[in-house]
Amino acid sequence: MMGTNEPHRPKIVAGIDGSPSSLAALEWAARQADLTGSDLVVVGAWHLPSIYALAGISDDYDPASDMQRVLDHWLPEIQYGHDTLRVTGQVIESYPGPALVDASRDADLLVVGSRGHGEPMDILLGSVGMHCATHAHCPVLVYRSDRDQ
Repeated sequence: MMGTNEPHRPKIVAGIDGSPSSLAALEWAARQADLTGSDLVVVGAWHLPSIYALAGISDDYDPASDMQRVLDHWLPEIQYGHDTLRVTGQVIESYPGPALVDASRDADLLVVGSRGHGEPMDILLGSVGMHCATHAHCPVLVYRSDRDQ
């Protein structure tokens, strides 16, 4: 049987929310993927807290479209200068931590940024980083950047 038995390519998943720290983490992930011949999957997760329904948010507010615009802007930017890098993006309606943990199931590395604005232990990692570090199915790199400071 003939087929294209392409060798397994490693996969790096990077979480992005549009914040400066997530963009710094994405840049790191792109460099690492390029160096290791890995595919890069960029995940943008969003969840509309129930409080928004009570706050009277406009019916035309569309966080999924907002996240898609973030990906549409940054994927070509991150591809620039990495000619052989294979980059794809996914917008997922879910809390970011669980969405990234789920995306880590078939990944070789999960990369997230950290602003570190939460509870005492979260100050070092951030709440999403802490969730990923304790639940992911692969190694996790929490990229700490001073861009959000």
